[in-house]
Amino acid sequence: MEVNIRLKLGMRIKKLRKKYGYTQEKLSELTNIDYKYIPRIEGKNPPAIKIDTIERLAKALKVKLSELFDF
Repeated sequence: MEVNIRLKLGMRIKKLRKKYGYTQEKLSELTNIDYKYIPRIEGKNPPAIKIDTIERLAKALKVKLSELFDF
């Protein structure tokens, strides 16, 4: 079964978040993204994410933007 790119991105964000010991709330604070949106991004049916949001997540997770898509 092919996993869609939104799901892969969410899984990658979750993996990196846990690597740095961030809670979803902490990641929300670091990125200025609504704390209710982080679980949706990491969930089983993630929404489409704007590139600006992805950029903020990459910065908070200390990776290059392209590394978020390294799956």
